[in-house]
Amino acid sequence: MELRHLRYYVAVAEECHFGRAAQRLHIAQPPLSQQIKQLEDDLGVTLLNRSTRKVELTEAGRRYLDRAREILSAVDAAADEATRVAGGEVGRVSIGFTGSATYHLLPAIAHRLRSELPDIELELHGEMLTPRQATALTDGTIDLGFLRPPVHDRLLRYEVVSTEPMTAVLPRSHPLAGQSSIEVADLADEVFVTYSGFSRSVVFEVVVDACQRAGFTPTIRHEVGETATLVSFVAAGMGVALVPSSVRHMQITGAVYVPLHGEVPTVELAIAMRAEPPSPHLARVVECLRAAFPETSATELS
Repeated sequence: MELRHLRYYVAVAEECHFGRAAQRLHIAQPPLSQQIKQLEDDLGVTLLNRSTRKVELTEAGRRYLDRAREILSAVDAAADEATRVAGGEVGRVSIGFTGSATYHLLPAIAHRLRSELPDIELELHGEMLTPRQATALTDGTIDLGFLRPPVHDRLLRYEVVSTEPMTAVLPRSHPLAGQSSIEVADLADEVFVTYSGFSRSVVFEVVVDACQRAGFTPTIRHEVGETATLVSFVAAGMGVALVPSSVRHMQITGAVYVPLHGEVPTVELAIAMRAEPPSPHLARVVECLRAAFPETSATELS
């Protein structure tokens, strides 16, 4: 028995007429009659009672019609699903977000992807510093990462999607908290709260470099792994910090964001993935995200 036998039988059973069924199937009537007879012989069951005036389904024929419809529907659904998977419309993508991107970018990205690619399942991981994301990309824990370049790994590639200035975070009671802007040098005598240098945070390195360019080495009293903790420490009066300006989306009572002027340090944000060809659904996700960041530049990691 072949699928075409089921399709032929369903047409005849629904039309109760070989001539109309043949027209529906775009085949001649005699071959259709022969195929239905072959099906009955293969099953050893009479499915149709035939006369010169009409065709009627036997009880076995009615039950077989129900099952034939289910089978054909399942086959059509499987073919449709395979087509959608091959076209990248269905799948699962795990995405990591660096700390500062977690709070303003993660919600917007999730909304965009769920709106434009609703059948792609998302697994989102916030507060992942760049070194951790690089490891997770390499071992397959995540498929895509929003991180701070550079990352030196030949197994990965990235596309820079934005560049943003750093800004100062000060306790509300700080003498400089009411200024419209300050220079990095104004913080020379302050105690700093930073991202973890032990974890080789890119932002940590930018902060240290910015301070040294301003003529001093920062006194780092606290190193933390999460942006929310960093800003909370500042709000508690435990130090000052320099963070990407997007962190301003996080409002914590007691912390004040003050823009920088003069030689303002900047950080880049990039979309990173493994250098191997992406799966169809991952390619669709990347294409969707590129549209959200039109000015991207592809860079092979080395």
